[in-house]
Amino acid sequence: MNIRFPTILVLICIIISNTNKCHSQEIIDSTFGKGIFNVISKDSSWSMKFTARLQFLSSSILDADNTESNTIDQNFSVRRARLKFDGFAFKPNFKYKIELGLSNQDISGGSDFTSNTPRIILDAFIMWNFSPNWELWVGQAKLPGNIERVVSSGDLQFVDRSILNRNYNIDRDLGIQVRHKNKIGDTFIIREKVAISQGEGRNITQGNQGGLQYTGRLEFLPLGEFTSKGDYSSSDLKRESTPKLMISATYDHNNNAVRSRSNIGDFMFLDDGSLFETNINTLFADAIFKYKGFSFQGEYASRSSDNPIALNEDGTETGDVVNVGNSINLQAGYLLPSNIEFSSRYTMIRLDNIAGGTDTSQYTLGVSKYIVGHKLKVQSDLSYTAINGKENNWMFRAQLDVHL
Repeated sequence: MNIRFPTILVLICIIISNTNKCHSQEIIDSTFGKGIFNVISKDSSWSMKFTARLQFLSSSILDADNTESNTIDQNFSVRRARLKFDGFAFKPNFKYKIELGLSNQDISGGSDFTSNTPRIILDAFIMWNFSPNWELWVGQAKLPGNIERVVSSGDLQFVDRSILNRNYNIDRDLGIQVRHKNKIGDTFIIREKVAISQGEGRNITQGNQGGLQYTGRLEFLPLGEFTSKGDYSSSDLKRESTPKLMISATYDHNNNAVRSRSNIGDFMFLDDGSLFETNINTLFADAIFKYKGFSFQGEYASRSSDNPIALNEDGTETGDVVNVGNSINLQAGYLLPSNIEFSSRYTMIRLDNIAGGTDTSQYTLGVSKYIVGHKLKVQSDLSYTAINGKENNWMFRAQLDVHL
């Protein structure tokens, strides 16, 4: 039996009991979606907010080329079950965040490089606001990559992210980040984000296997900031009264990368047991627009590698290939006064011949009902996927999202 989950629950109960909420029923001054508890010490030297989030997913996939068989691949799962702790320590400008994933999809992927343990930790980092408009992040966190990846999985417009993100995102890693915001004139805002990380992804205990990973992102907001950080949340739930736009670009260089998708994917082993190393470069360009319930998001991704085919010393191929190619994702939605949103998405993946030469197009229609914004919502979408114009399928998904 894995003792980690009971240990986590015991620790949570101890924390809550210290705030007199674990052993008695009390009426607290809090509303749904604002956290299970949010406390500040009497001397204001620390704070903690504790939240939990659940996603229950149902999916059905039908082979569009063989509908006569009536074979539908159905699946029900706890897509995400997460616990989050955040607050400040010592002073309000010294913040921290810890997020734990408990679902099978969150903790899977253990290997020798994670000491063969479940990958429970999603985020574990501190944020130091050391000067006005400057922040230093240290620890494990999402890299400043494509916007769709950086938006929380609980704040998405569809049931889940697009296949662009599945193939090209750069995910979380261990390292440091520096972030800066600059305002020009009355409205124009520029944000710069730079990261230096280990390059092998989250929860790695045996690194650094290759070189370091370097990430830089620029964000331009010519019409001012979005309401309630709406540029990092899908759908226009705030119904922006004036047009809001963000145009961004990210460049990521993973020096001597050892995984097939930069800092995620398969580790590329040679026949002698060592790791194949190659430089991998990833480029993202994206934009978000919102106005009076209408939202649009566009992304472009491209990945290249110096040596995309893993070769042994004798020149034979190992079978591992870097996931090189490019992709676009376009999506838009409109939120009705009833908080029901209709949305559509088109995604295209084009893998280079080296990576299999696969062309995939996916067309998605979505319907969402926001009961309490993104904190309590029901979402569904229907997708048609065409792979090389031959292998086609239909997929229907429905999901309930609860964020306490």
